[in-house]
Amino acid sequence: MTSNQEGLFESRIESLPLIHRGKVRDLYALGQEHLLIVTTDRLSAFDVVLPRPIPGKGRVLTELTAFWMRRFEGRIANHFAAPAVDLARYLRPEELAQCEGRAVAVRKLRALPVEAVARGYLIGSGWKDYQASGAVCGVSLPAGLQMADKLPQPIFTPAFKAPKGEHDANISFAEVERLVGPQLAAQVRDTTLALYREAADYAAGRGIIIADTKFEFGVDEAGKLHLIDEVLTPDSSRFWPAAGYRPGISPPSFDKQFVRDYLETLDWNKTAPGPQLPDEVVRRTAEKYREAQRLLTGA
Repeated sequence: MTSNQEGLFESRIESLPLIHRGKVRDLYALGQEHLLIVTTDRLSAFDVVLPRPIPGKGRVLTELTAFWMRRFEGRIANHFAAPAVDLARYLRPEELAQCEGRAVAVRKLRALPVEAVARGYLIGSGWKDYQASGAVCGVSLPAGLQMADKLPQPIFTPAFKAPKGEHDANISFAEVERLVGPQLAAQVRDTTLALYREAADYAAGRGIIIADTKFEFGVDEAGKLHLIDEVLTPDSSRFWPAAGYRPGISPPSFDKQFVRDYLETLDWNKTAPGPQLPDEVVRRTAEKYREAQRLLTGA
């Protein structure tokens, strides 16, 4: 565990069994029915975890996810434990300190093997796909679109969740149907687009364009769909300041695109180990995350 000033790169909670360390989150078993998710300050880019954390990032992700999940409660269930779990029953004081503002107890659910991506603008891998084929994940788009153009309507472009260290792969809707079944695939698609539209409308009123985002879903023993993991954070979304937006360029952003743009200037083959980020990039990235949170939540 690193100091608070440096950021939390890795949690150390010995009172609970460690299940998995993901790119950003550490998962622990919490009794028989729950998990403890600790959102660290790790940052991944191009599916590589960089060696230097972004101080405070995990708290921003945790608070933003809670904000959106509460907002969507009337539309879809989420994985938050109810009633809330008293972590003091399970953890030592020094472990509780690691969790402050960045840990949540959640229900154990079966996570679907699909990243549910909604795109409202043509950027990133979607722009590359469009340049090559005139389509994104098999969804045909009008000719003549520019980088960062707003799409005629949001599109669902799913991806298969790759193991840590490997790149997620875009897949067709037919492949989603094969993986989870036609009925659940349609529910995931429709829910993804509905949540994206609601969030995009809300954010637009606060000066932020949500260019795209990814959701993750799980099901309980009865097959009921739940929203899980992180929701509409700077890690899972592209947030653009509306005042600086114009088509034809990669807009400035509140998310880790700032880090990606810096990494693109380096002679790095986008495989582990990742390069060290300079102080200025770390500082400005932390500021962008906090600014996105402030604009969206008022906190």
